[in-house]
Amino acid sequence: MHVTPYLFFDGRCQEALDFYKKAIGIEPGMMMRYGENPDASSQGANVARDKIMHAEFKLGDTTIFCSDGMAQGQPKFDGFALAIAAENTRDAESKFKALVDGGEVIQPLIETFFAHSFGMLKDRFGVHWMLIVGKQPR
Repeated sequence: MHVTPYLFFDGRCQEALDFYKKAIGIEPGMMMRYGENPDASSQGANVARDKIMHAEFKLGDTTIFCSDGMAQGQPKFDGFALAIAAENTRDAESKFKALVDGGEVIQPLIETFFAHSFGMLKDRFGVHWMLIVGKQPR
């Protein structure tokens, strides 16, 4: 079994994809906008044709799905975080700084008993991220 995270940006999906590509180097993949849906009867009610019905991107070895959802402009990302196991402290610092641009620091990067570097943030879209450089071999 394989589980794939699916993020609903509620109308800001293209903006998020552009931001993550610049900030942390995601690799965009397949994308379909509502206007490209061959089954017009299944298109979301009142969703603009240029909004993203489904997209995929790669972050390292992980594929993440995303969408504009119903494009109401109120994305909510409570109750979970995406965790990045950074290569080293410099990598963690770089990704943390890029992701927090326009967002909020929850826990600055610090050394802990379990990590050379660990921090938490909420990005400009409200997605929670954790960055870690563990002390144990990955």
